[in-house]
Amino acid sequence: MENRPIGVFDSGIGGLTVLKELSVILPNEDLIYFGDTARVPYGTRSKETIIRYSLQCSEFLKSKDVKMIVIACNTASAFALDEVRDAFDIPVVGVIRPGGEAAAKATECGTIGVIGTEGTINSRSYEIEIRKNLPEAKVIGQPCPLFVQLVEEGWADTDVTELVAKKYLLDMKDHEIDTLVLGCTHYPPLRYMIRKVLGDEINLINPALETAVEVKKILEEKNLLTERNSFGEISYYVSDSPEKFRRIGGNLVQMNIKDPKKVDVDI
Repeated sequence: MENRPIGVFDSGIGGLTVLKELSVILPNEDLIYFGDTARVPYGTRSKETIIRYSLQCSEFLKSKDVKMIVIACNTASAFALDEVRDAFDIPVVGVIRPGGEAAAKATECGTIGVIGTEGTINSRSYEIEIRKNLPEAKVIGQPCPLFVQLVEEGWADTDVTELVAKKYLLDMKDHEIDTLVLGCTHYPPLRYMIRKVLGDEINLINPALETAVEVKKILEEKNLLTERNSFGEISYYVSDSPEKFRRIGGNLVQMNIKDPKKVDVDI
């Protein structure tokens, strides 16, 4: 048994959707979240910059003596997962493999849509992961950059968001996808609107949930689950604007974010 915390990082607040799933599936574990709010977004950065940022975020979490690092950012998972794994001697989990595996299992027709940032879509990481499990799959990728701002403004269920969703997603409907991967951690609050546009029969894959399931599995296999029987504690750190993080992040995941602290990880 291992009582050290689990470390989670993201480019900003989106990774809180992963943190929330972890807190539900592993309620006794201590969690440390770092949001790199000073340098958000990662989705428009170069691969080299994303790797550098990810290593710095991971180094900060390692300084907190975490037993595992969860890269709760699709863009960082796409570009920096291998580098972070090579740099640290603890388990490192990204969000893309769990999401891709789940999509391959869920589809019946073999045509799968993926939505995310431009960086995630252009990396084709979900497509690669899906085809590892389902080689004949047809994967349709669509960047949806405006979704992030709409979610952060609390507009997930508005007419404006419905118009944007139709603009992004109706082409996927023409491709007759039966499964859609929410390939950005901001997107889970948009599930209702996405179903409204694509239909209730669509399989929506939430990599945040699938990642939490994967984390629990790895901790069990490596005998790293906490021995604590009480609820774990969650600590929050950001690289800029703690109050904005607390307010917007709390609205995103409907959680009370207590006392986020500002730290500098730009080494």
